[in-house]
Amino acid sequence: MTVAVRGLARPLLIPSLTVLCLTQPLPALAGQDAAPAPSPSFEEVAARAARARESGAADEAIRWYRSGVRMRPQWDEGWWYLATGLYEGDRYAEAATAFARFLALKPQPGPARALRGLCLFQVKDYPEASRDLARWMADGSIGNAETQQVAWYHLAILRIREGQFELALEPMTQLCRSGAESPRLVRAAGLMLLRFATLPTEVPREKEELVDLAGRAGYSWIALRVDDAQARFRALLERFPEAPNAHYCYGLFLLSQGSDDAALAQFGEEMKVQPLSVYPRLETAFELLKRGDYADARPYAEEAVRLAPGLFAAHNALGRILVELDQVPRGIGELEEAARLAPESPEMYFALAHAYGRAGRTAEAEKARTTFQKLDAARRAGKVGRP
Repeated sequence: MTVAVRGLARPLLIPSLTVLCLTQPLPALAGQDAAPAPSPSFEEVAARAARARESGAADEAIRWYRSGVRMRPQWDEGWWYLATGLYEGDRYAEAATAFARFLALKPQPGPARALRGLCLFQVKDYPEASRDLARWMADGSIGNAETQQVAWYHLAILRIREGQFELALEPMTQLCRSGAESPRLVRAAGLMLLRFATLPTEVPREKEELVDLAGRAGYSWIALRVDDAQARFRALLERFPEAPNAHYCYGLFLLSQGSDDAALAQFGEEMKVQPLSVYPRLETAFELLKRGDYADARPYAEEAVRLAPGLFAAHNALGRILVELDQVPRGIGELEEAARLAPESPEMYFALAHAYGRAGRTAEAEKARTTFQKLDAARRAGKVGRP
């Protein structure tokens, strides 16, 4: 076969494509392995994850642990290290999900519940964060000292934010008696004592001095530094004599030191500052009840019930006072309402048992006494918290 080129004839020198394909090996395509590499086994993935974590290669460890839990979803150790790695990398939303998977696998989770709560706090899921941290504390506050301090603090400020000031006292006590005074701890204590339902970071600038003065007094009181607390409460009241709840807090401190008359005077000052405040009335009623001054206690308790009909302690105080004033049927009604509002409180049933006994209702008295004993035993075992 020939082809004409500029009028000349010469042989066609290009070999046939078909012949080339049949006789020459094809080169490998760029970027393509001759054979795919085998996927690592689960054991290899776990080993690589551990090596990366131990060498401080955090991102690499996260990648390998993520691969491992995909291969074996029941790998609790993998979920733990994945969750803690994400937490330490400030990847809180992902860490919360990983901690949840770990908690689903481990019936005794240790500090995982607290760490998940801290992650949820960072993503502003405050109700769920509060539930996790409260459950962690009820389980025994498991974890190292650093985890405990951080978790107690966040549980305290979440309870303050929710207006659960009495419940905030337990984690605040743990903090104040195990750590040094610090600005953030002082700010939290001030919010708790003054009953400001907000986070420390959200305190208005014009309230910061008031909150911090109250917080320093509160910290000293909770930390059992009585002389410091006394001086700091006086400084608070000299600077802010009309601040709501300042006299009330000082009155509670004085009660705790056995200065009952001085405490009643402070509750009286608080009622002048806040004419509609239930708490100074309630504390006054309980103190007079303790002294046996039932007739004097009654108007304070009745006012407390009127101002806060949903507060079980107010019904409890009024019911007990009425029983002692021989108005037993009405007193029983108030105590039954208190027990309805606080069904897990042993004190409600103790008072009811006494009232039923005064009324000659023996079977009901025995039933209330049995309920009291069960709830009291549960509380001592840590299964029921204080109201």
